[in-house]
Amino acid sequence: MKINATDYLVLDKETGKYKADPEQVVRDDVEKHYWLHVGRMIVKDWRLYIMLVPMILVFLFWRYFPMYELLGCFKRYEQVTPVADRLFIGFSNFKSLLVGGEQLSLEFWRALRNTFLLSFYGLCFGFPMPIILALFFNEVRSNAVRNVFQVMTYLPKFMSTVIMTSLTLMLVKGASLVNGMGVISQALVHLGLVSEQIGNMGLLNQASMFRSIYQITGIWESAGYDSIVFFAAIIAISPTSYEAAQIDGAGKMAQMRYVVLPSILSTVVIMLITRIGHLLMVGYEKVLLLYNLNTYVTADVVSTFAQRVGILSGNGGIASAAEMMNNIIGMLLVICANTIAKKASNTSLY
Repeated sequence: MKINATDYLVLDKETGKYKADPEQVVRDDVEKHYWLHVGRMIVKDWRLYIMLVPMILVFLFWRYFPMYELLGCFKRYEQVTPVADRLFIGFSNFKSLLVGGEQLSLEFWRALRNTFLLSFYGLCFGFPMPIILALFFNEVRSNAVRNVFQVMTYLPKFMSTVIMTSLTLMLVKGASLVNGMGVISQALVHLGLVSEQIGNMGLLNQASMFRSIYQITGIWESAGYDSIVFFAAIIAISPTSYEAAQIDGAGKMAQMRYVVLPSILSTVVIMLITRIGHLLMVGYEKVLLLYNLNTYVTADVVSTFAQRVGILSGNGGIASAAEMMNNIIGMLLVICANTIAKKASNTSLY
């Protein structure tokens, strides 16, 4: 393609000469002095950038520097030898996990399946609950009553995992934590949902009960806190939208359906993509405190598998490979969810 000078110059009708386009001159000046403008901006708002330093250090020391240890997935594990000095063994650890055909491989696939199921059930039942709570908070007209309800639902999020699991054990097993039934177990027995024998044995000793207990306690712990984002999106809706809906004869349910939900749809999509990104990120702390030998078949997840194999059995290479597989699958899920959301609703993370 032939480029002419007139592609970049404009004709001055008064002088009859060509000169640079004023807009192009401004763009060239901005590009030429870009870093100078950036430096001036940093100097002007230096206090804000100083506040970024702790966060940058946290990401460096807790997110980026530990990535060097990922090389352990491809090297023979030796506890006292640095990663750089270990023997390179390629994909042997991944082969042992995926197609080893031994007990270790079977346990990994079971843990991966449990991780996916726990996260999938949490996505199906746990994700809508904050939205429902936010809709409920929006309909409470008394600010004092709303504040009380919000504090009550936010409080479990600020308790440690140990406290929440201890409360769960007390509600299921009772105050002794050794024998007898807790309040929840007694209620289920009286309602005929579980037998008295299962209640006495302990609901947490039943593999079929673990996933339900895990999801219910997860909703109890995080639904209120997660509703903050959706409630903030709801209160940002213009009152004129509600007034227009009321003029058209829309009741409360119709306003939720045709005004509130479409208005917060972009927020819901973004939060859903983020949640899918953490679909396989089941924390080991809560599972570790709740599961036992009787519930391994449904409770063992990749994180607890890596903890058991890496720390208790001293096989850090296999544990690193397991976590690496977990993270790779999570990354692929984020990419797929973001692509689908971009094509379906033109809303995406990137």
